[in-house]
This record gives sequence, structure tokens and C-alpha cells, in this order.
Amino acid sequence: MRSRRVQHKFATAVLISVLSAVTNNAAELRKQVGVPIEPIKQSASESALATARRSDASDRDAQGNVTRLSLAEHMRRASVYMINRAFEEARAHWEAVLRYYPTDPRVGEALLGIGRSYFQAKDYQDAYEVFNRLAANYSSTKEGREGLNYSAASLLRMGRFDESAARYAEYVQRFPDGERIDTAYLNVVDTLREANRPKEALQWVTKTRQRFAGSATEINAIFAELRLHIAEGNWRDANSTADLLLTKQFSKAVLTSRTEVSYLKAYSLEQEGKKEEAFSAYLAVPDGTDSYYGWLATQHLSKLAGKAKAEIVAQRESRVNTSIASDADLYPAPYRAIIVKSAKSRQLDPRFVLALIRQESVFKPTAKSPSGARGLLQLTIDAAQKYATGAGLNNVREAQLYQPDTSIMLGAEYLEQLARMFPQMLEPVAASYNGGEDNVARWLKRAKRPDPGVFTSEIGFDETKGYVQKVMNNYRVYRQLYTEDLIRR
Repeated sequence: MRSRRVQHKFATAVLISVLSAVTNNAAELRKQVGVPIEPIKQSASESALATARRSDASDRDAQGNVTRLSLAEHMRRASVYMINRAFEEARAHWEAVLRYYPTDPRVGEALLGIGRSYFQAKDYQDAYEVFNRLAANYSSTKEGREGLNYSAASLLRMGRFDESAARYAEYVQRFPDGERIDTAYLNVVDTLREANRPKEALQWVTKTRQRFAGSATEINAIFAELRLHIAEGNWRDANSTADLLLTKQFSKAVLTSRTEVSYLKAYSLEQEGKKEEAFSAYLAVPDGTDSYYGWLATQHLSKLAGKAKAEIVAQRESRVNTSIASDADLYPAPYRAIIVKSAKSRQLDPRFVLALIRQESVFKPTAKSPSGARGLLQLTIDAAQKYATGAGLNNVREAQLYQPDTSIMLGAEYLEQLARMFPQMLEPVAASYNGGEDNVARWLKRAKRPDPGVFTSEIGFDETKGYVQKVMNNYRVYRQLYTEDLIRR
């Protein structure tokens, strides 16, 4: 499912301000990683959570069940808990709505909340059952349409690809003007690929292009076709599809970029054996400290150059290195001792951990996101509790996630587990940290090619794709500026 919901979301509403002790150019650093210049108060969510728990302690019967409150109060408390990823506590109030107000119009909203709480906790079977009920009984409402969409997403995450594709196709048929009609078409394409049905996926590309001709969704369908051809090794078709894409306008609603498509075209030319054309195509991908695909292109150029063209590549690398040196103050290395200790004991590069922290919180230990992620490494409480034992910690609570050492120890433990799952390259590790390892496993399988750029192009969440590119750009700079012990070169 294409969605902007991610498990460790760092949205622009995150409270963040960089301490002057970290960098002398805090405003520029915040601007570079895409966070607001003005800090936003973060006490409201913490206070609301504490208040809800105090109230719940007195609003339960002898069996521990939530007693009847006003419908609005049940919905409010459920929302507070959900924001803080206290899923069981949220469900208790949504279930109270079903129990005490079974005929109220907001029952569908409560069911959707229950389903999403299971979904975010990765309990996909229970999520599917709730969403299926919602789709069957509330089909005339927005919540019912969401139920059908999320039932398909749940099936996808359970590996039931054929059923998932059928569900997305059902959405297309039943709700031609539904809120998610564009992504439903695109999800059919990608899910058919997951089901190893590429010919049918191409048929749906054609349907999507016809239905959304002249729109961003048409361009996204062409991009899906490009990714399919690359995965299947259809290099000639990949090149012609890339050429078609490069004639289009890349608006914000388009799920790729001119730079990404240019890189994929160069990669396809290289795989087709057209080395000279590939060299020229890679050279046309601009490089810089903020150009992930430019960095990958430079790496390919180094392999293709030979003696005759080595100077061209050297000049390209020199320009980037000069830029990195001039921006060095924007890449500080605070918390050095605990980062080095926690990372090296887990066979992680401390500079990669630093790159993640820079993107997650800009080194602000009290950062908190709207989705309940806290601290330097923006950990959620459920993730923290899952990895606490491995990090040598016990009974971790929300407030502890703001402690730098605790956040780094937990984050390093989590990253170690991800690195074991995805040892091939760092991009899937970063993508998992932001978008979930179950999604990354599917994207890797779908990509079929052991190339980081091809994998990154398959990332199904636009926020996660951007996140991975920024983290890897950070990592490139930190590798240039610091040793593995985080000592400035």
C-alpha cells in the first residue's frame, strides 16, 4: 500500500531546535534536513497521555473494563493513546464505543481505529478481520472504503498477494470515484508483481494510463512499468520506458524524479552491455552532497572509466569533496563516546548511526513526533520495549527515550537486528528503520537486482524513499569527514 504512514515517522510537525552547542549554524541545519525553524511545544501529547491514564485508572469497573463515558470522551482518549502507540489502551475505548453506542454513526470510525491499531502493531490477521467487517457493513461510508483498502494492505503484508491484488481491483470496480482510486490502480500493478504475475501487471499499467491520462498518476504508472522491466531484465524496454518518462513533467505528486529515472536508464544501458552509452548517461546524473543518485552514478563511473576517462571521474569526485569540506560545520558528531561504543560492539559503522540521528532528530534529545516517536533516534515505545533486553535495559518507559544514552543504545540494538536481516547494503537498513522491515523485505524481493539504486526506486512510501536518500547522503559526508571512531580527518 502506498501510504505516508510510517512506523518511525519524522514529519515536519516534529518539535526540533538545534542547540548552539551542536552547531553554530542551527537554522541552516534544520532547513537542510527539512524541519521547522521555530520549535513547537511538545508537552501537550505527554500531558494528555498522563491525564488519560490517570482518568482511566478511576473509570474502570471491578473487572477492569472501561466504564461508560460520553462517546466524545471515549474517542478522545482513544486518539490520545493511538498517537502515543498505546494500542491496547486505545482499543479499549474504541471497543467501548461499539459496546455502549452500537448504533451511533461514529461506530465506523471506531472500527477503523481498531483495525489501524492492529495494523500498526503488525497484527495483520486481526487487522484484516476488522477491516473486512468494516468494508462489508459500512461500504457506503468513507470508513467502509478505507476498510476495503486496508484489508488489501493487510493481505499484502501476510503474503497473500493474489487475494490482495483482487481486493485492490475490487476497490477500483466498486469505488471508481473513491478517495484512494489512484493508488488502488497503482497498488494492483505492484501487488501483481509481488504475485509474480508481470504480464497482468503490465495490463494494469495500460489501464491506469488510460484512466488517468495526462495526470501524475499516469506518470507513476509509467514509472511502475520501468521498475517492472528492470526487475525482469527487459533492458531494451526499460530504456525506452525511461526515455518516455524523461519527456514528462515531474510534479510533487509524481513518485519519482528526473534524477532517479536518469540513473535507472544509465543502469539499464550498463546491464544491456552498452558501456559507452552507460558512461555518458551516468555522467549526466548530477552529483553533489544532496544527490543520492549522483553518488551512485559516480560509483558506477569509477568502475566503467578505465585509464582514459579516470580524470573525468576524479574531477567529479573532487568537486563533491570540496563541497563537503565547505559544509563540514553542518555535520557535527556529538555523543561520540556512546555512539562509538554502541555501534562498534554491534559491528555497525558509527558514522551510519550518526547519519540516522542527524535525519531523525537533528541531535535534539527531546524531539517527539506526532506518531509517538521520541528522542535522538525517534524510537516508539513498542520498538523500545522490543529491543530493550538486547540493549541491556529493563522496563523502558516513554520518558527514558529522551535520554541520549538510552536512545542510542536502543537504536543501535535495533539497527544491529536490521543489519542482520539485510546484510547486502545499508539502504534496506535505513528503509526498515523508517518504513518497517516487513515492507522492505517485499521491496527487496520485488527489485530482484542487487543494486542500491534499483532497491531505492522500489520503496513504496515516498517519505521513506526520501528518508533513505537523505540518510545515505549524510553517511557519505560523515565517511568523508570522520574516521570510524568519529575523529575529524
